[in-house]
Amino acid sequence: MEEHALPPGSTAQRPDLDWSQVRETILMMELAVAQIETAMKDSDGSVGVLADSFTSMMDSIRLINDEVRALPDDEKNHAMHQAISGHCEEVISRMQSVIIAFQFYDKLTQRLNHVSRSIDGLANLIGSPGRLYNPEEWRKLQELVRSKYTMEEERVMFDAITRGMNISQALALYHTAMQEKKKREEGDIELF
Repeated sequence: MEEHALPPGSTAQRPDLDWSQVRETILMMELAVAQIETAMKDSDGSVGVLADSFTSMMDSIRLINDEVRALPDDEKNHAMHQAISGHCEEVISRMQSVIIAFQFYDKLTQRLNHVSRSIDGLANLIGSPGRLYNPEEWRKLQELVRSKYTMEEERVMFDAITRGMNISQALALYHTAMQEKKKREEGDIELF
């Protein structure tokens, strides 16, 4: 049996006089980053295949609908033309809903990527004794994290937390901002 090298330093499983809660915190942060990254990578491939399939199917349905409309529309075929076109339109409508769901998935993966990068930055800061006790380093990290947000609602929540609000209050602000945005943009969903 091959013996594996033990990781440097003391751990919670093998504590000694060198044991550090900081090192344990960093390990747990690294684990969280690894889990997020793995989940995103595992799901990206499947979602990519689904998105491509739905886009291709939508194109095919549009072609079928166009071809049916190009056929002679006499009394005998009129009902069939109407039925086929109706079914095609229904399928296109449902596929557009699926594409919208993929857009929300994309937003989710962007957020998880931001969380992963933020945790990684925090772990690096905590693991650097020269930076750990420097308020300017913490400010830089917070500015970097905030700069990655693409939605104003995320910045509202971030600002609330960094001003000292608890999570419940910050989430309430976020949800209020999201509802206001939704009212402003009602029906303005971009399809690709």
